[in-house]
Amino acid sequence: MANRKAKVVVVGGGAAGLFAAIIAAREGGKVTILEKNQRVGKKILATGNGRCNLTNVNMEISHFHGQNPKFAYSALRTFDKEQTIQFFEELGIAHKVEEGGKVYPNSNQASSVLDVLRYEIERLGIETIVEAEVKEIKNKKRGFELITKEGQKYFAQNVIIATGGKAAPNLSSNGSGYPLVQKLGHTLIEPFPALVQLKLAEPFLKQIKGIKFVGRAEIILNGKSQAQEEGEILFTDYGISGPPILQLSRIAAENIRRGREVWLKLVILDKYSSEELSQYLEKRWAANPRKSLFFSFVGFINKQLIPVVLKEAGIEDIHKPVGEVSNREKRNIRKILQDWRFQVVGTNNWAAAQVTAGGIDVREVNPATMESRLVPGLFFAGEVLDIDGDCGGYNLQWAWSSAYLAGINAAN
Repeated sequence: MANRKAKVVVVGGGAAGLFAAIIAAREGGKVTILEKNQRVGKKILATGNGRCNLTNVNMEISHFHGQNPKFAYSALRTFDKEQTIQFFEELGIAHKVEEGGKVYPNSNQASSVLDVLRYEIERLGIETIVEAEVKEIKNKKRGFELITKEGQKYFAQNVIIATGGKAAPNLSSNGSGYPLVQKLGHTLIEPFPALVQLKLAEPFLKQIKGIKFVGRAEIILNGKSQAQEEGEILFTDYGISGPPILQLSRIAAENIRRGREVWLKLVILDKYSSEELSQYLEKRWAANPRKSLFFSFVGFINKQLIPVVLKEAGIEDIHKPVGEVSNREKRNIRKILQDWRFQVVGTNNWAAAQVTAGGIDVREVNPATMESRLVPGLFFAGEVLDIDGDCGGYNLQWAWSSAYLAGINAAN
């Protein structure tokens, strides 16, 4: 096949790649997208549980992580949440704002977001080549030579790397972009799964799997709370899940990787103060002192949870009358209900992760342009960099914002 030439080649046809291509083309660049899958935007369809959480109205730098999260500030300021909403509105995506400031398409369909991006790509005449997995990028005097797995060669003055991370390998995210730029001299901050479920070691997990409750979770290091989240929490056979757990998973995983002991504190009954819970239980028990301790909790907490809570409180005979329960045992029960501690032993794997923590070291990238400081003409966008956001539209906003800078500067 004859060699092809393009001013800008975008490697990766995910959210960041498609957006960068559109911006570069609008700036007058001749753009080609090389995507290894059979179609572009596959991962977009899975975002926001199939609804595509476009951005968040509460866009603060504190929602971003990495070895230098402030790196993201320039991009987020240059192309912000308002511009994101306006961009998609102009493409036809009416939006709505939901709980926590999350912004969704009015259609509730991630497919509609991909549809309008693909329409704009076609309108701008952007060449899209699928099943084209780039295996090597050679830095030439007047640009770059990109060689695919099949041996095809493409030439570009500038290249945008938008290959994503390693989260959700079922959607073909396998970190394929990392070795491409490592060969060009860039440093990789070792990736690990984030926005992922936590693994716990307790033997009773299978007994309580599937139980949900609305409460509070905290990460504890050296006896001190590091972060906390509230919401619906779910026990599983391997550990624990739910939105609050996903939000806390990054800090847990990062510290486990550093060899630190990480504990999870659960507050099952968060709506009571310690004193209120004590008074309520005393009143409940006093009403019928001959009722068994186990049965005294029926209707108050999940029935499946009762024997585990009581055993964890150190009570051997969980069916004895409540009138025979000692003050020490009562204190232990209250403590389990409002300060239940679990050692976190790890996270679920890449297949369960929503985002990648780690990536290409941002110290080697210009935050104002997304251009490599090591290789002129090489740009980055999205999850491939060592920047990741909280759940709730932050990671997609990073994709749009970083791609905007990469697209404009690669075209010019």
